[in-house]
Amino acid sequence: MKITVVGDVLLDVDIEGETTRLCPDAPVPVVDVAAVRRRAGGAGLVASMLADDGHEVSLVTVLAGDEAGRTLGSCLGAVSLVAGPSGLPTPVKTRVRAAGRPVVRYDEGCGEVRTPEVTGAMLRAIRHAAVIVVSDYGRGLTSNPRLRAALELAAARVPVIWDPHPKGAAPVPGADVVTPNLAEARGFLAAAAGLDGSAGSGTESPASLARVLRQRWGSKAVLVTLGEVGAELAVAGLPGQRIAAPRVDVADPCGAGDRLAATLALHRARGHGVEEAAALAVRDAAAFLGRGGVETLGRHGPGGPHPAPGGPAAADPVSLARRIQARGGTVVATGGCFDLLHAGHARTLAAAAKLGDCLIVCLNSDASVRRLKGPERPILNQADRKELLESLGAVDAVVVFEEDTPEACLAQLRPDIWVKGGDYDPASLPEAALVESWGGRCAIVPYHPARSTTVLARSLARVS
Repeated sequence: MKITVVGDVLLDVDIEGETTRLCPDAPVPVVDVAAVRRRAGGAGLVASMLADDGHEVSLVTVLAGDEAGRTLGSCLGAVSLVAGPSGLPTPVKTRVRAAGRPVVRYDEGCGEVRTPEVTGAMLRAIRHAAVIVVSDYGRGLTSNPRLRAALELAAARVPVIWDPHPKGAAPVPGADVVTPNLAEARGFLAAAAGLDGSAGSGTESPASLARVLRQRWGSKAVLVTLGEVGAELAVAGLPGQRIAAPRVDVADPCGAGDRLAATLALHRARGHGVEEAAALAVRDAAAFLGRGGVETLGRHGPGGPHPAPGGPAAADPVSLARRIQARGGTVVATGGCFDLLHAGHARTLAAAAKLGDCLIVCLNSDASVRRLKGPERPILNQADRKELLESLGAVDAVVVFEEDTPEACLAQLRPDIWVKGGDYDPASLPEAALVESWGGRCAIVPYHPARSTTVLARSLARVS
């Protein structure tokens, strides 16, 4: 499936470190820098997210030839760049974080805005897209008349998901779903009220905002995002719907809107109804924030899987998954404590491996096992349990996670199939909605009675 992302790009710089003292000449924190990371921002972030998930992505944008522009281009990796000249310096946004918390952000080259020219190649990429995400960052691209005409024609045949910006142009008529946040929605309504002389109170409910904006823009749906609350959906001809978001502990919500728009586009292109696609997108955006948000892009953050001591890098299982999926293969994952590996485990893992092209095991850490099973468990430490699993021919990779559930780990791996052993209903599994949010599914393999770690441990205790 060919995905085309259209919009403004910028260079994001993340400076990460720790702060333990104040500056002697001003009451501000001193950040001891541990790492500096550069990544594509704006529409480039949306395109990078989709490419990292293994999709074929074209990015239609304008790009300067300065040093920041060259750096930005190199950050796009597998994204197919279709760019015209911007005529302005590359915008750079630098975020400084201490212990994962934002300290300050400073911007360069973000002042002047100009409507750029578009090239024939940019318009062709729009015409050939199977689904389009417009990621408007207010830099002028979506104001170009030729680009808007191409997007309006595209909206008549493919889903166009439009993530608007307060300084950007209005979505083209016929857009599939427009995704403003609550503050943006109120600003858009106030601006529209000023144009036609109507009055707005500025305190309209999210449901009212979504409904009125959908009518003004002529879009098929509007999804007003409400942060940790979820989102409000208005669809032509249907009653409004509030979509609740899973609760997550968020230090920095940066990138959630981009993640939501990207996921929404994928599910609409796969044929999901607007309501179902919106619910899956809200859940996926929450999972993205729950595992660390933009801090984790391209590597594992605080909420993602952790390597076992002495084991290989935690990025290896994710890299394996992406390689398999990039060539059209199926990634299978399963999880558990796997304390005292026995025949039941081996049979379950062998059955799981037959469902795809690689099997990745999500393994509870020692601390996680103690919380789940009690202070006397695990019997084998995580390094030994990991080594035993890796020795099995059915297992391609193992990643250790610290949490009580594997959801953050799954959100990083994004397997095509999540396997459990037993007599569960796949639809009732706690992880089912999360796995389905990126198009995956859950599967059950046979449970082998009379084979369990608890029974084996009791037998060993009697022998000793």
